[in-house]
Amino acid sequence: MTRTAFEHELKILTDSIEEMGLQIEHAFDVLFEAIEKKDENTLLTIIERDHLINDMEYNIEGRCLALITRQQPIARDLRMVYAILKVVTDMERAGDQAADIAELILRLKDTDLQDYSIHIPPMIEATKNLIHDAVDAFVRRDKDAAARVIKGDDVVDELFNQVKRDIVETLKKDNCNIDDCVDVLMIAKYLEKVGDHAENIGEWEIFQETGSINEIRLL
Repeated sequence: MTRTAFEHELKILTDSIEEMGLQIEHAFDVLFEAIEKKDENTLLTIIERDHLINDMEYNIEGRCLALITRQQPIARDLRMVYAILKVVTDMERAGDQAADIAELILRLKDTDLQDYSIHIPPMIEATKNLIHDAVDAFVRRDKDAAARVIKGDDVVDELFNQVKRDIVETLKKDNCNIDDCVDVLMIAKYLEKVGDHAENIGEWEIFQETGSINEIRLL
């Protein structure tokens, strides 16, 4: 494979990452809209379409492995391909969590999440923004933006802690529905995990540029 062809293949991989990121963002956008409107059909569609994100992951992984086997990349290129392999895993899991949240919302039926914690809506917004910013930083190869994403996960973590405290207070009430409390807490936990995946993507962007992750030199 010539260098020009190799660079063309890298560009296809980057474009594929961006497209996968857009699919995940769309899943979260319609998920949160469906939560507000209590739209069961949209929630079911999110669950059913999760396999499309999985398929995109497999396609990107296959391209990465083919690229490595056809040409021995130089260190900087190898960092990029390795980072992509790691990032698609986090992105796919974020997509899984969108489907998991949809399933829980269906089970909760007409329950208003804000009745359990006023911190869930800002947590939703913060998480959605974080996953967008993480993918954008990776595609643009902006390690400063990636560093902001990593720091931004602290906001999501703190909102999760506040939701937990709110749920504990609700559980103290005599008329609380324990099953619903557990489901709402699980929704918040999935959101917190999406924040973790965004943080990971930010860290892999920094690795892509520097060869180091968590200040440990890998490549």
